[in-house]
Amino acid sequence: MAPDIEAVLNPWAEELTGVMAGAETPADLEKKLPRIRIQREGGYAQRFADHPRVFVDVFAATADEARTLANDLCDALLFLRGPVSGSVIRSVRCDSGPSRQPWANEAIHRRGATFTVSFRGA
Repeated sequence: MAPDIEAVLNPWAEELTGVMAGAETPADLEKKLPRIRIQREGGYAQRFADHPRVFVDVFAATADEARTLANDLCDALLFLRGPVSGSVIRSVRCDSGPSRQPWANEAIHRRGATFTVSFRGA
């Protein structure tokens, strides 16, 4: 079975961007911006591969910062192939590109995208 996709992609995103990344957002998010959240939300598995659907959210203090970071992360994900954090990424498909998403705190700007990642354990 493949590793947890959140444990694969969040450290990769953090290393790539220098922005803290995790599967959850902290309670004091507005004090810890920018921030990336990558969460698994469904998908399917086969015997030797996993194909999770993942939500990639970027939170920032300004709309421009959120848009720029989300677009950069999207571009990098689309080209991601090969060994990453104990797994092997086979392909990445963008199902829904980065777009403005609602958030309860108006001081936080959120951009979200949805991807399907095909990968296996290394």
